[in-house]
Amino acid sequence: MSRAFLSLGSNIGDSWSLLREAVSSLDSVVAVSPVYRTEPVGGPDQEPFLNIVIELDTDLSARELLGVCHRLESAANRVRTIRWGPRTLDVDIIWIDGVTITEPDLEVPHPRMRLRRFVMAPLADLAPDVAGPDWADRAEGHVDRVGPLDAEPG
Repeated sequence: MSRAFLSLGSNIGDSWSLLREAVSSLDSVVAVSPVYRTEPVGGPDQEPFLNIVIELDTDLSARELLGVCHRLESAANRVRTIRWGPRTLDVDIIWIDGVTITEPDLEVPHPRMRLRRFVMAPLADLAPDVAGPDWADRAEGHVDRVGPLDAEPG
């Protein structure tokens, strides 16, 4: 079994429900970060995102885990039209214990994770050891902690 982290974000539709459904469909969830409302980074002008990070204890390979990410996005009717554009659900592998992969369609750890506050803030909540002590000095963007995923949106 390996410790792995996925980043999930949504800014189209009922984002709370989309995030909850994605998390509840996974078998090996160890922990779920608080929800953060975040500024979009890159891409067109768009609504803020809701973002979380989840920790998994999994025996899946990175490639198999990528398949799970794509399945979750498909279940949320994700449509890829504009890079970094609005989306019902975006799921990225951000880190897997002991795994480094650099392939055209899969990079682990995620190559931009340390630059993105919407990834690093929830990751630091779950795994300060992975985030590192100086993550806030390098991560860009603005985030607001909203609360736990199982709470009512407010």
